[in-house]
This record gives sequence, structure tokens and C-alpha cells, in this order.
Amino acid sequence: MSSTPHCRFCRAPLSRTFLDLGLQPLANSYLTPEQLAAGNEPVFPLHTRVCDQCFLVQADHEVPAEAIFDAEYAYFSSFSPGWVAHAKRYADAMIERFGLGPDSLVVEVASNDGYLLQHFLARGVPVLGIEPTANTAEAARAKGVRTDVVFFNAETGQALAERGDRADLMAANNVLAHVPDLNAFVGGFRHVLKPEGVLTFEFPHLLNLIQLVQFDTIYHEHYSYLSLLSVEQVLAAHGLRVFDVEKLPTHGGSLRLFCCHRAAGHDETEALRALRHEEELAGLHNPMTYDGFTARVQAVRDSFRAFLSEAKDEAKVIAAYGAAAKGNTFLNYCGTTSADIVCAYDANPAKQGRYLPGSHIPVFAPDKVAETRPDYVLILPWNLKDEIMTQLAYIADWGGRFVVASPETRVVS
Repeated sequence: MSSTPHCRFCRAPLSRTFLDLGLQPLANSYLTPEQLAAGNEPVFPLHTRVCDQCFLVQADHEVPAEAIFDAEYAYFSSFSPGWVAHAKRYADAMIERFGLGPDSLVVEVASNDGYLLQHFLARGVPVLGIEPTANTAEAARAKGVRTDVVFFNAETGQALAERGDRADLMAANNVLAHVPDLNAFVGGFRHVLKPEGVLTFEFPHLLNLIQLVQFDTIYHEHYSYLSLLSVEQVLAAHGLRVFDVEKLPTHGGSLRLFCCHRAAGHDETEALRALRHEEELAGLHNPMTYDGFTARVQAVRDSFRAFLSEAKDEAKVIAAYGAAAKGNTFLNYCGTTSADIVCAYDANPAKQGRYLPGSHIPVFAPDKVAETRPDYVLILPWNLKDEIMTQLAYIADWGGRFVVASPETRVVS
């Protein structure tokens, strides 16, 4: 990387820091006991900047995507019942709104374990998944979801179109932030999408990240942090446009953009115009808006450290629930170790028996909660707080309580 990084979309020089989280391990690289004992866990800079030209917030590192999304990628979407239910609602809504049926094709980019496409398949709509990680793709195929194991880009899109896979609906949900080369990635959609086809993106809204201090959503897998403002510019550069938008509660507040070819007949909605106005009022067009975020993040860290210190003085046992990537960013930024949090629980067997990157906290199955009987359960994936609190309501039997740390540390009930 050159001494002066450049915007991964418009190539303008990047000189304005958004947030520097220092050296961090890869947030989804959970350690085996052998890897922990070897003591050579890699760390990489995690420095985010904002482009003064296109206002894309982005990490300035160049960790190769292959190092992050490897063959044994640990994230399986289907382990969250709430996320699977969200996917089913999406499938039902898209089938009804766009009249999808047995003669249609739905293509999802970053289809993971088939958590979404299975719902289209169940209603007789043909599907194709594009997924770079082999183990999640294999899980999707076991559900009957046709899946190609490949990174999506302009070349891939052209190859799909040439073999006859043209889509009436394309979904790229929670993936746009994950691609290092935005232009190569977005350039693929115009090849696969039919002339009047619809493309939807879902991604956490940058405006919520700023306003609610959701800094723990920053990790190496997320190369970009997205607003409507920045995404519309990227799409326009590749012959695509947004025509509608929905606000979603997922991931602490997300956007669902409905997109199409520039010449397609989909009319812009009032919701889209309203969101453009909201972002303008919030100052996302002004570089100065992005300054000062570091001080707010430091205040969140100080609040959590104060809670840990008080709990330690009172000899309280703290465990964590949800070995989420966002939780690893948070714990490592706060300097947390297994001396502070005895263990983490997670329903994903791929994480159980391993250790959280950086903090080296051991991960157990949820049935171990009753054995540990922690005084506090720190909910790391705060976007799933209500779901987790319902699942673990029984900790009240021994006086256990829940803790969340965003946007400040507090005990919840």
C-alpha cells in the first residue's frame, strides 16, 4: 500500500481519519487450541477514513479477501432464527411485489448456507447462489440450493450471463461492505440483471453507525461503511440506479435499496427522495460531519472498562453471549481478555471449542450457561439482544443479569 491511500471507489487521496482501531486480528478467525498455543496470531491495521470527494467511509488496509473468506469461514447465517425469519419475509415480499414464479430466476450474491434462497425454492422459484466460501456453499447445496463457489465480479457476471443465468431478481444482502474492489464487484450486476430486473442491496446504514456509535461493526471484513449518498455514486458509475428504499431494523438499522438498470422503467419513490433529504440534513455531504467520532468511541470504551473494574471489585463472574465479529472488535479495542470475561457462548458448532481472536476467550455451546452460572451475560451481538434475552431468560433463576455495551454499558432486564 502506498504512503497515501486512495479511495477504493473514486481513487481520490484519503487524508481524513474516521476511526483508527489500531492493530486487530481478523474478527472471524477463531483460534483452535493448537493455534492459541503456537502464539503467532496475525494482526492487521484497522484504520478507517472518509473520502472528501465521494464520502465513502472505508478501511485503508488491503487484507486479501482470500485470507478472510477462506474455505472454513465460520459464519453460517442459518444459526440465527431471527435472520432466517427476516430472509423468509424478504422472499415472500419480493415474490408478491415482482410477480416471481417458476419461469423466474433469483440470484443471490454471497448466498452463504442458503438461508435466503431456500425460501424462494420452497415456493417454486428457481434460484442460484454465488458464494466464495466452500463450507457454507456445501451447506446450501445440501438444502437443494444450486450454488457456484466463486467471488462475484464483472468477469463472473459476464460468465453467468453467457451461460444463460439472467436474473429477474438479484439479492446482495450484507455483502457490499465486504468487497475490497467496489468497481469490479458492482460491475458484475449489469451483466446478470435482465433489462427490467431488480437488484436489492441490504447494508447497515452509516448514519446509524455515526449517531449510535456502532463502531464495533468496523472490522477487516467490512471494507466500506455505506450511505445512500456513496452507494448511488457507485451504482451510477456502472449504469445502475436506485428507485426505492426501505429502512430495516436489522444490524442496528439497515437500508434495503431497490436498484435497476439506468434505462429501466421503475419510477423513483417518495421514500427514496426522503432518505436523500435526511442524509443531507445530517451532514453526510460535509466532510466535517465525520470528525470527532474517535472521542465518542473512546467514551464507550471508558464506560465498559469502568463496568469491568466495578464487577471485578465485587467478584462477579462475567460471560459473553454470541461470538460475533462485532463483539471481537469491541473486546479487542477495550483490551479485554479471559481474565475479564471467563467464556463466550455461541450456537454455532464451528466456533465452539475455539477461542475468540485477540481476547482468547474460550467459546462454549449455550448449554454451558447453566453450568457457569455467570452473574452477568454480556450480549455481544446487540442487534439480537431481544432474541438472546428470551432464549436465556432462565439466568434470572440464580440472579444473573444481562449487559449491553452500545452505545454505553448498561445492565438490562
